[in-house]
Amino acid sequence: MRLCSIASGSSGNCIYVGSEATHLLVDVGISGKRTENGLHELGLTGRDIDGILITHEHADHIQGLGVIARKYEIPIYATAGTIKAMKSCSSLGNVEESLYREVQEDRKLTIKDLTINPMHISHDAAQPVGYRISYGSRRVAVCTDLGVYNDYTVECLKGMDALLLEANHDVNMLQVGPYPYYLKQRILGDRGHLSNENSGRLLGRILHDGLCTILLGHLSKENNLPELAYESVRLEINLGDNPYQAKDFDIRVARRSDLTPAVVL
Repeated sequence: MRLCSIASGSSGNCIYVGSEATHLLVDVGISGKRTENGLHELGLTGRDIDGILITHEHADHIQGLGVIARKYEIPIYATAGTIKAMKSCSSLGNVEESLYREVQEDRKLTIKDLTINPMHISHDAAQPVGYRISYGSRRVAVCTDLGVYNDYTVECLKGMDALLLEANHDVNMLQVGPYPYYLKQRILGDRGHLSNENSGRLLGRILHDGLCTILLGHLSKENNLPELAYESVRLEINLGDNPYQAKDFDIRVARRSDLTPAVVL
């Protein structure tokens, strides 16, 4: 099983998860050309993709979706609310109705030899979700764009072998940065984005001996730095009420514009 970030950041997100037999994308928030280039680096083409899992309808998650889905006739999996919202996005273009497949939070679905479990997240979108994907006993999760986490989030993310988790912003950088007040409040709100510190605190509640790799993703271009996200998360883990130290885990920052080396389980 492989987990690989083709691109992850506030300007575009596209994640690959697959087995030898099944290949999925989580979001296509970059251009079709960049998506295909990323797949080529993984030894794949668009024809190999068995499905695209969409977390929500914001542009940085669906920018290239219409192009890729139409070109290769790839099924699009999303919640009913997200599908409805996407259909009103003119930038998506015309997508055949037959390509849409509805998913529901906490209801499993199977795509060939992979099992997908959508989970509720708190974000200012129609009906956003994160995804947990399993192959046999191996489990990975992609969870970004959540303003807050709770006990439900913690339970959903326990027991993962690898995880891509949001570390969107440094609170101080955001507060003194150029964004208008309303946008700062949106990002900091319960339906906004997870800060570096809260990402580390959430990790502190789900760490376990079998968690091999943590990818920190969806970093803000204006309100974060890869080094800052990495060190802030490490500090929260080290100071947190858990039996682990950050050095016990392989923690990486997903690259904004190009492929991050794949996690192979």
